[in-house]
Amino acid sequence: MREPLHSRHCPNRRCANAPTVRFDLTDLRLCLLVADAGSITGGAERAHLTLASASARIRGLEETLGVALFERHRQGVIPSPAGRALLAHARRVLAQIEQMRGELGEYAAGLKGNVRIASNTVAMSEFLPDLLGAFLANHPNVEISLREQTSPAVVQAVLEGAADVGVVSDWIELTGLETVPFRQDRLVVVTPPGHALATRQALNFIDVLDEEFIGLPEPSALAEHLDGHAKQAGRPLRYRLRLRDFDSLCRAVAAGAALGIVPLNAARRCATLGIGIVPLCDPWALRTLVLCVRERDALPVHARQLLEHLQAPGADTGPPFDTPGTPGTPDTPDTPDTHEACDTHQTHGVRDANASGNPNIAIGIKKNGTT
Repeated sequence: MREPLHSRHCPNRRCANAPTVRFDLTDLRLCLLVADAGSITGGAERAHLTLASASARIRGLEETLGVALFERHRQGVIPSPAGRALLAHARRVLAQIEQMRGELGEYAAGLKGNVRIASNTVAMSEFLPDLLGAFLANHPNVEISLREQTSPAVVQAVLEGAADVGVVSDWIELTGLETVPFRQDRLVVVTPPGHALATRQALNFIDVLDEEFIGLPEPSALAEHLDGHAKQAGRPLRYRLRLRDFDSLCRAVAAGAALGIVPLNAARRCATLGIGIVPLCDPWALRTLVLCVRERDALPVHARQLLEHLQAPGADTGPPFDTPGTPGTPDTPDTPDTHEACDTHQTHGVRDANASGNPNIAIGIKKNGTT
């Protein structure tokens, strides 16, 4: 006599009577928060639950599913393979609910929407604050969750549904995402007043690797970007001090402590300190920032509105990129036209790259390099 189908596939013979799994939205949100925090305690705090309640919810979900969702360690928890699958589905489910809420928001006064943005360092500090502030002023029922990450991490977050909108450099691989140009960003070297390098019209990264630096904290996206290129050259950057933002960094440089590498916009803003501003001419130092989403039409309505706001031609945050400053004007300092300066500097860069034995210093890295 042949066994029933469920018996042949389920040795413990419990599948036929297995209960239907009913997912609670609070449980799904909790799992996402726990994964994000790296601990059940942190996830419970973010979900406004007691630790005992959060632990019981996760344990109950694991028992119902018959599989561990998190691997417990001394430092906290990380999602198991089954947990990662659940998180991917949870993000999609909650995103669809958020989209529904947003679209119904036209009919329900006071209903709030939340837009999740993941951004690299430069966009987060130099371009987004004014734009996001203006958007929030015109959309009182919207909240924005903004997280700084490296460009590869931003892309991963958007692909997995952990972020609605990403802002990254276009050097990164963007397969599977819809993208639109956002801003251009050039990195420049800032020097103390009177420093020997301040008279240079342009520099390659290799020109400054023997110098000491003031930098951003190690977890910042830009710090990881610069450290990665320095390691490729076989000459790690030497930091005397790390500060949390570009303005503080430039103030320390102006006091004579060391060099710094910052976006051109930040350097222009701090030019009244008397710092030297010299463009970096490595190809990776000139980057087009792009907005990326997984599927524009599937975004919640608030996220679509924000994306349109960021794309608006009038929504700019400073002078056009790579435009020379107006002499004698404090807010537009005497910085060289960086395109022209770097064009005339290319042969110098190639010579230095050949001398170093590392062509990546002059010609940049491939599209999937860390930015």
